[in-house]
Amino acid sequence: MNILYVCHRFPFPPKRGGKIRPFNMIRHLSANGHQVTVCSLARSPGEAAEGKGIAPYCARFEVAQVSNPVQALRMIARLPLSTPSSMGFFYSPSLRQRVRQLLSTQQWDLIFVHCSSVAQYVEHVRDVPKILDFGDMDSQKWLEYANHKPFPLSLGYRLEGTKMLAAEKRLARLFDLCTATTRAEWETLEGYRTGVPTDWFPNGVDAEFFSPTDDGYDPDTLSFIGRMDYYPNQECMARFCAQIWPLLKSRRPQLKLLIVGADPSPEMRRLGELPGVTVTGSVPDVRPFVRKSALMVAPLNIARGTQNKILEAMAMGVPVVTSRVAAGGVDAESVTHFLVADTPEEYSGAILRVLDDPAERQRLAIAGRQRMLSNHAWPHSMERLDQIIDRCITNFWESKGRLA
Repeated sequence: MNILYVCHRFPFPPKRGGKIRPFNMIRHLSANGHQVTVCSLARSPGEAAEGKGIAPYCARFEVAQVSNPVQALRMIARLPLSTPSSMGFFYSPSLRQRVRQLLSTQQWDLIFVHCSSVAQYVEHVRDVPKILDFGDMDSQKWLEYANHKPFPLSLGYRLEGTKMLAAEKRLARLFDLCTATTRAEWETLEGYRTGVPTDWFPNGVDAEFFSPTDDGYDPDTLSFIGRMDYYPNQECMARFCAQIWPLLKSRRPQLKLLIVGADPSPEMRRLGELPGVTVTGSVPDVRPFVRKSALMVAPLNIARGTQNKILEAMAMGVPVVTSRVAAGGVDAESVTHFLVADTPEEYSGAILRVLDDPAERQRLAIAGRQRMLSNHAWPHSMERLDQIIDRCITNFWESKGRLA
């Protein structure tokens, strides 16, 4: 098949959540003989240059470079409109022109869009089967932000969430099938009752790259992994250090916490002034930091979809203690494969349970990795994707009165 694939972040190198899922789809489709043309955005010359590495995984790629100041103006311009500002952030006249040229000069068997914010480039197409992979339902994320941000920022996020919710429902009706990353996100999508078929397929993890080693771990080290310019990561670690870290230090004064992730804000860097806390900033490879730790914490209070950091730690055989809301994006069972907590006391108890009992740590390490191998392997997820694509194309042409 000739597939036009549009995504909101250029999917190479696949080093962050918004790039990992589309990259694995593109790689899979190309490996199965499909001709995939990738269209996306880059926000710097460096990102555009790095993105050229996707060439072996697709037939062709189109990258439109944008600058954040210009995109911010496009967001502001949409404030008085019903269009979500997010659509402005991911809009590029250059990319729109390239997509239109591709549509007018080639025949396509499928259009696949990852992320609702770039559905705008192909929403008008009617003669090609189209799938919209929402991944996470962004409207729900903005609405959740409103509950955590101070006034008047909370009003802005609530407005954006409300506008995005309307846009998600409108866009879903313009596609032939819509998907999400987790069962919970799919249930939200189904709740829109758009009349359009829906499904879901999970994120996977590269269990060979993220694998255990024979190196020992430090029984007094915890880790947290994630970009530190991302608000949910900032919010949860600020709260963790204020409410949970003192409880842990009172029980284990020698305990250390590694906060590993790119672009920490000044507030996040100040967490490194706390006893035992290190804020690393960007590192070339997060795996040594995770493997060194006795466990990884993922105490996110705002979490939509799947937290790849959890999958990766479990695949490396490192136990995870996470929030109930973040656990909902992982196909694993609390207590059996990882530990779930909500209150500071619950977090402290769960973490100390692992730190104080090497046998319990070993049990969770083995069970967690096995669960990743069985339930979050990319080949299994891509089998689901293949079935979804077949279903979409068959239904599309049956509705036109003929099969492709």
